[in-house]
Amino acid sequence: MTTVLPGLEVLIDEEPWRIQGKRIGLVTNQSGVTRDLRHAVSLLQKGRGWKLTALFGPEHGIWGEAQDMAHVDHSTDPLTGLPVYSLYGKNESDLAPRREVLRGLDALVIDLQDIGSRYYTFIYTMALCMREAAPLGVQVIVLDRPNPIDGVHLEGNIREEKYSSFVGMFPLPARHGMTAGELALWFKRYYAEVHNLDCNLVVVPMKGWKRSMWWGDTGLPWIIPSPNMPTVYTATVYPGMCLVEGTNLSEGRGTTHPFEFFGAPWFDSFKFAERLNKLDLPGVRFRPHFFMPTFHKHADHVCGGVEMHVTNRATFEPYRTGLWCVKAARDMNPEEFKWRTETYEFVSDRLAIDLLAGSSRYRELVEADGNVDEWADEWEEPLREFARRRDEFLLYRE
Repeated sequence: MTTVLPGLEVLIDEEPWRIQGKRIGLVTNQSGVTRDLRHAVSLLQKGRGWKLTALFGPEHGIWGEAQDMAHVDHSTDPLTGLPVYSLYGKNESDLAPRREVLRGLDALVIDLQDIGSRYYTFIYTMALCMREAAPLGVQVIVLDRPNPIDGVHLEGNIREEKYSSFVGMFPLPARHGMTAGELALWFKRYYAEVHNLDCNLVVVPMKGWKRSMWWGDTGLPWIIPSPNMPTVYTATVYPGMCLVEGTNLSEGRGTTHPFEFFGAPWFDSFKFAERLNKLDLPGVRFRPHFFMPTFHKHADHVCGGVEMHVTNRATFEPYRTGLWCVKAARDMNPEEFKWRTETYEFVSDRLAIDLLAGSSRYRELVEADGNVDEWADEWEEPLREFARRRDEFLLYRE
């Protein structure tokens, strides 16, 4: 098996000159490790000619203890005694690092494990760090990591500008097929063109990664990047099943298989599984399942629902599958089904489902009893255009 060297390992063991003589800050979490589980915080603290002065934690905190959308306060790191600045506080303004903190740095190192889906917030934390560092001349060094669900497959509609949010700051499809480093290069171009901001960006590429690789091909250990992303299997289904967050259904948070289990107390599991299997969606089957979330939606209540089983990841279409799952849930129990109306990722003037879908088209289609596949047919040309636009930013070729 090929063993991929993540950007962290390349920086520390082969290119430490990039940070020599610099005061650095580090944006990371528990997933920022080498092949042998050395962590970025302890490695950079050793300071072989550089000085680590501050830590920054994304959503869930620097050590990953906080649940989704739970605000995290500034703190002191128990390992190093350094200040930890939260990049997921009580307000939308807390999502970006404060410039008064950045002014004390020469470089901001970012090492976060993305999972290849438009909704996952770490890539937008990275983007906001780039935005704030740009006018200060603080260098941004992104340590690249694999896209765990490969860098080939693209799927979904392109997010519309009206539905920009912290689960979709840029016009990406639901499954973008890029690494964090490649996205950083694209974000730099976007900011330079749209906001006249051109940050001093360096991407430290991986060694040994190929676009066709899934996580299991990399030889790297899977470190849970957020509390409800326990396995690579979760990441595989997430580009579609995160849509369940925009409804009153449980997406399986509070269970051992979030996003693989979904349902609600009013569901007939057997009829629901039968209904979904009749759709004959590629690469997936649904099994009747009952579960009781210990927290989050429908906590301590038995939910009828299903467990999804990916039978062929090469043909599986996670986003299209998720769209059909939510529609089938509404069609089966229209009186009980509701769209989520609470504030979602700091946004209260648009529905969560519209933010996640990057458009109101999906919700309107469901409410009008439309056909998901007719909408999916419209993605083909925009996806081809996205593939053309992203090509210049790709760091890895087969």
